[in-house]
Amino acid sequence: MNCKQNQRILQITESTLIVGADIAKHTHVARAQDLRGIELGKPVKFSNTSAGLQRLASWMESLMESYKKHQVLFGIEPTGHYWMPLAQFLRRRGIKVVLVNPHHVKKSKELDDNSPTKNDVKDARVIAQLLKDDRYSEPQIPEGIYAELRVGMNLRDRLNQDLLRTKGRIHNWLDRFFPEFLTVFKDWEGKAALLTLQNFPFPADIVTLGADTIVQVWKQDIKRAVGLKRANQLVEAAAQSIGLTYGTKMAHQELEALLEQYALLTQRLEKLMDQIQDVLQQIPSARFLMTFPGVGLVTVAGFLAEVGDLSKYEHPRQIQKLAGYNLKENSSGMHKGRTQITKRGRPRLRSLLFKCVMPLVAKNQEFKVLHQYFTTRPVNPLSKKQSIIALCCKLIRIFFALGRKQLQYESNQVTKGLLSLSTQMIA
Repeated sequence: MNCKQNQRILQITESTLIVGADIAKHTHVARAQDLRGIELGKPVKFSNTSAGLQRLASWMESLMESYKKHQVLFGIEPTGHYWMPLAQFLRRRGIKVVLVNPHHVKKSKELDDNSPTKNDVKDARVIAQLLKDDRYSEPQIPEGIYAELRVGMNLRDRLNQDLLRTKGRIHNWLDRFFPEFLTVFKDWEGKAALLTLQNFPFPADIVTLGADTIVQVWKQDIKRAVGLKRANQLVEAAAQSIGLTYGTKMAHQELEALLEQYALLTQRLEKLMDQIQDVLQQIPSARFLMTFPGVGLVTVAGFLAEVGDLSKYEHPRQIQKLAGYNLKENSSGMHKGRTQITKRGRPRLRSLLFKCVMPLVAKNQEFKVLHQYFTTRPVNPLSKKQSIIALCCKLIRIFFALGRKQLQYESNQVTKGLLSLSTQMIA
């Protein structure tokens, strides 16, 4: 048991009202108990509305007055996103909100009655019991500018997913109706390629118009890089095309809709990134994180969106655990199991760090030397993937130091000891 657990246990006293709530979309259920697990009052059902939340508040106030309690510890099982308005309501009233792991609720529901029965009223009791036994975590709920950044980066991810789907559908269209198109243009997103798709996407149209007319259309918006040679290549490819020649009327409507969607998503992403940059400029630690070579706007914004205010963390290991990069081991007796990462944290943060470190290993001199040492050291050499994960944890520690202390990145701080390590490797 560590100091953090001791602190959580000491928070619960005889004057603490422990409340567990089972969360649903429309109606929640809450049950209360004291430090010894004795249930206080009757369960309450309340709707996910303003009136329902006021009913919950009145119920808790009544219990506190009846049983001489002075503080509330409110625990919930994070079901989707339905718990967020309730958590905001309680936090604004000064009530501490904590989370219990849904896996723990599922595994411990038979401890009291030895029955696999599951219902909302029983789950609320199980959650309250987990709080009593210190089986909860305190969430870092973003507020203010960090909340804006979290919502903005979530929106960016959704827009990117929609854009990728749209691009895939355009590729699908080209494969069906003009498979030779990308033999003429390396990328259909180029200016000339887009103009072609917007004005004469079918091979038959291109053959009918001819190279000279196509060049005239291109030159209206593009002054360089395309000419008669490219137009002749396009006409030749169109003449030999094996693309479908039926359903072209509706296929034209399909492509038009896809191109409009592509343009809209691209514009929205550009506008959103400008807004995210403005938000990031309001966070003092952001500019220090961006002094790390090879780290850009998206990485810093994504990191701070997932982590929040760095001043709320006491040690980088807390962020490492949040990302799911803390280690687990499965050993018993003489058996020594493999050590792996738990993957219990935020998958988006874990993915962002991994994708950031991959190019750093190739281009950042300090990370390159560290990666080489980790994978070739005489004692306990790591695999390449294990080394990448170790460097993800290193990056967390660097970000934590830069953001908390508001320092500029200095390579000599990262490379401390690397010279001796390199000498050992050469020897």
